[in-house]
This record gives sequence, C-alpha cells and structure tokens, in this order.
Amino acid sequence: MRRFDGADLVIATHNEGKRREISALLEPFGIKVSAASAHGLDEPDETEDTFVGNARIKAHFAARATGLPALSDDSGIMVAALDGAPGVHTADWAETPQGRDFGMAMEKVWTLLDEKNAPLPRKAAFVCTLCLAWPDGHDEVFEGRVEGRVVWPMRGENGFGFDPIFLPDGETETFGEMDPERKHAMSHRADAFRQLVQGCFG
Repeated sequence: MRRFDGADLVIATHNEGKRREISALLEPFGIKVSAASAHGLDEPDETEDTFVGNARIKAHFAARATGLPALSDDSGIMVAALDGAPGVHTADWAETPQGRDFGMAMEKVWTLLDEKNAPLPRKAAFVCTLCLAWPDGHDEVFEGRVEGRVVWPMRGENGFGFDPIFLPDGETETFGEMDPERKHAMSHRADAFRQLVQGCFG
C-alpha cells in the first residue's frame, strides 16, 4: 500500500460541501486540500457501472490534469430486491429539469418494491468508494458499507439524499432522523475514510 507523503491533495469534486467535509477529516495531517473546480477542471463522464470504476475515473482525471494526488468519492444506495439499483445511478434517479428531487426518487424506490411485492424487511446498503490516485497512474481504493433496510414513509429532516428511508441494522432511527454526528460516525463514508487514513495517512 502506498503512503501519501505530499503536502497538497486535490478532491475530485465540484461539491463545496464535500470538499469541506474531506478537508476537515484530513486537517490533522497538515494537508492542503483543494477542489477540482478550483483548478478549472470539468467533471469527467462517469461511464462505469461500479462505484470503484467511477471513483477511479474521477480521481485519475484530476491527478493527470493537476499533476497532484487526487481523492475521489463515489457513493450510493443499493437495494437488494431491485438487484442493487439505484447503485451508481443513485443521484440520477433524483434528476428533474428543475434540479434533483430526492423525495421523488425515494418514492420511486418504494413504488418499485411494492410493484415487485418485495418481502419485508427490504434490505439495502449504503456504499462509499474512495480512490486516491497519483499522477503516475497508481491508486489505492477503499470501500465502506453500512447495511440496513429501506422503510416507508420517509422519516427525518437531517442528512440528504436517501437518508430518510434508510434504517441501519440495529438502529431505531433512520439516517434522516439521526443526529448528524452520530450518523457520520457510523456511515459508509466514515467506514471508507477510516480505511483510507489507516492505509495511506496513518
């Protein structure tokens, strides 16, 4: 496993919130973090059908373009009875001409499950894949998961995306109801970051 020994890291995202979140996680290591958008980069087409494939596309694109190591994140929800959908298309299911509507997307998931008469509990998992890529083409990949089930109706105003219908195993609150700090401590992204830090920064 290659250790990160630089001072600068590009986050392969145009999402300022994600850049801030990752910056905070890496702050203890004294690393200067910048977003791909700050380097004037476009977003590459995500043409793979796996989280790992799309994370690699984003990280290598940013590393090649900037000459700096780059970290990308590809994540989503996989519903067992829908053969793992929406999966890598999680955000796409929320797209409308007016922007993303996750309420509509969550309703679509539950409607499809009802149409299939999917038995309860309706198992699902949130998955987060991180890819740390270097300009020479090397990369390290880490996958975090949290298992649970989808529930209806939507519960909670916290979080984002599909959080209000995801109930983690062993919990009584959805990610949408959970205190954000508690969610972040147990989330798929937290799991992936623990592995990243241990493998490349620890």
